[in-house]
Amino acid sequence: MEQSPYSALVIRLVRNYIIGSVVAVLGVGGAILSGSLSLPRSELLHLQAILLVSLLTMFIAEYFAFRRHIAPIRELFRSERPALAQIEAAYLRAHRLPSLAVARTLGPHLLGLSLPASALAVLAIRLGWANLPYYYIGLAAAGAVLVACMHALIEFFLTAQSIRPLLAHLRAAGRRMYGADISLNGRVLVSIQRKFQLSAFLIGTFPVILFSLATQIRLNGWSQDLGYDYWRWAGLILVTGVGFSSLGAWLLGRDVQQPIRELYEAMSEVQAGRLQTSASDLYSDEFARLTAGFNGMVEGLRSRERMNAQLLQSYYATLAAALDARDAYTAGHSQRVAEYSSVIGRAAGLSADELDVLRKSALLHDIGKIGVRDSVLLKEGKLTDEEFEQIKQHPVLGENILLQVEPREAMAPLLPGVRSHHERYDGRGYPDGLSGEGIPAAGRIIAVADAFDAMTSDRPYRKGMPFGKAFAILEEGGGEQWDPKYVELFVSRMRGS
Repeated sequence: MEQSPYSALVIRLVRNYIIGSVVAVLGVGGAILSGSLSLPRSELLHLQAILLVSLLTMFIAEYFAFRRHIAPIRELFRSERPALAQIEAAYLRAHRLPSLAVARTLGPHLLGLSLPASALAVLAIRLGWANLPYYYIGLAAAGAVLVACMHALIEFFLTAQSIRPLLAHLRAAGRRMYGADISLNGRVLVSIQRKFQLSAFLIGTFPVILFSLATQIRLNGWSQDLGYDYWRWAGLILVTGVGFSSLGAWLLGRDVQQPIRELYEAMSEVQAGRLQTSASDLYSDEFARLTAGFNGMVEGLRSRERMNAQLLQSYYATLAAALDARDAYTAGHSQRVAEYSSVIGRAAGLSADELDVLRKSALLHDIGKIGVRDSVLLKEGKLTDEEFEQIKQHPVLGENILLQVEPREAMAPLLPGVRSHHERYDGRGYPDGLSGEGIPAAGRIIAVADAFDAMTSDRPYRKGMPFGKAFAILEEGGGEQWDPKYVELFVSRMRGS
């Protein structure tokens, strides 16, 4: 792969690290040394030399840690055609770089600075190069931890910004080379609440603790009693400051996380197809605009869903009307069969979704007759055996027609009813000779509705029979031609009993 995104990332990370280290170690550390200690110029130079040597040791330790952390990304860009798994691993590692920057800063960074600095400071005191109490080394170590924490905070956010061009490049490479959409798929590596709490805590406590340490060094000439009084006072200030920072960080994190959690839950509802949900609009900050935008988007989806449903219903009705238009005497047949099937479905306790599938199946139950010649389909006299065999193929033709409609999963629920609506309960129907409960429920329901409409509709060669006579025929054929349960439900509902 091309090297430019990787090279640009390394340059940004190294630049951020060097600037942060110099500012944190030489800037803050040097300011404390020069501003807090009243030492001769020679001793200050010795201490600054110790700081520089320690800084060099820290850079070396961090270099090896950095090479290990960035290795998956480096190896990816060395490959001419990396595997998809390599790209995904590099993408995940890039997302982890901000957290790894914190680990480096609090690991090899802190130890690489503190250990050699402490050892060299002890050596300098013993050799007489610095006239300092040994407990200053402990104070310096505590200050180093504090500075490292602030440096880690800065590195985290700078690295989070630096990795974005690389992430975009890796996603584009995944789509271009493998057609894959590489992402975390909602996986949370570092929670917003944790980032806010730790950031606010460090920002709140850093100045207080740093001031306390620097003041202790500055007031070195005080008596022991005054030193004790100072730390009693400073301890109270520290406890109060840390407590306030902790509480404020927790409240801030909770205040930000709550609307995000609510929005995520609402998005999960929308993703599951439940478009009646909405985000809680109870905020007066930027989240108010975010939730308003989300709710507006969901309302747009609901409107589009209603429009699509209407278009789809019109599509089914238009197909049925086009089929019925071939024969003026059967006009409206598919619509009536759909209505009668819905009567049976409601009486049988079908759910709303099941009723919707049943109605669509009934509307299209005769769609296969499009493939039957007019000379056969519209013949007024008795059909020959060959012509009747052609008619018997229309359930299979209907299934094949619907199989051509995309997306296939949208038509799949309709296929059983369309194919099996001419099966008989006693197994002497067509096209598959199914019997009893082996016939799909939609097919058994449509069979009753189809027969009833056929008996009660006018034809060129006969007048439609009265409902009462048709009911009697259905009841007589229950258990043989039709499912007796659905016959009983239909007749009972139609008679109003």
